[in-house]
Amino acid sequence: MTDTVETLMHSVIQHGKLNNRIYLMNLDKRDYPHIFPMLDELAEEKKYTKIFAKVPKWAVKQAKEHQYLIEATIPDFFNGTTDGYFLGKFLNDTRKKVNEKTANRIKNVYQKFNSYLNKPDSSEKPQNAIVKKLTESDADCLAQLYDRVFASYPFPIYDASYLKKMMNDHVKYYGIFEKDQLVAASAAEMDKNHQCVEMTDFATIPEARGKNYALTLLNIMDEEMKKEGMKTGFTIARAVSFGMNITFAKADYKYGGILNNNTAIAGRLESMNVLYKKLKT
Repeated sequence: MTDTVETLMHSVIQHGKLNNRIYLMNLDKRDYPHIFPMLDELAEEKKYTKIFAKVPKWAVKQAKEHQYLIEATIPDFFNGTTDGYFLGKFLNDTRKKVNEKTANRIKNVYQKFNSYLNKPDSSEKPQNAIVKKLTESDADCLAQLYDRVFASYPFPIYDASYLKKMMNDHVKYYGIFEKDQLVAASAAEMDKNHQCVEMTDFATIPEARGKNYALTLLNIMDEEMKKEGMKTGFTIARAVSFGMNITFAKADYKYGGILNNNTAIAGRLESMNVLYKKLKT
């Protein structure tokens, strides 16, 4: 089960029961501000418990009037000039609350993230491994890797045909091979209109963990995305994951905020940290 990505007027949304939410992925200015009551109507019809929106600064005032909260912010997110805001509208109290045990782990991860900021990267380059950009011929093994690593995911990355479609659109995938086996992968999902890119879909098989493969892939994507003209890199990472948050701290990403109970990943709804980095000035 995956959620649906579709156009609402001129804007792009994702919605469905997997995440039990609506995600306003790309707000077109022609739809502002009347898109907000339309999202409310859709959420009520489908009985969703959260509306999540990624919007420019100019949309925040009206969003707040529709009971959206600011969960995270990225300076100069859109085209390197306009701040980006990640907003949440919680439609029941349960969706908004984080239990004490999870909240404590999130706090510990955040502290660990801060402890790694501004430290030189001392990790070694992969030995006896090949790092490369993936092509359509790699789609089947990439889908198999994702299927093995993730119990659930907000997009259908287990489907090779979906991965091929993304490769031919706006996403570049990168992988690390050991003895011709794909053992780690990641993706750079570009928004060329706004010159920003989401660093996402990181996965490493259990046998290959502990080798800093995620950091290797992230560093490569940062450099490749600079060449593509992207000005800001960001990620939405599991807030309870020490590994991924430390990886981004080592790559000099900054903390932008937390999205409470936002994304179905690893078999349950999880809170997500928004991390970002300026790639070009």
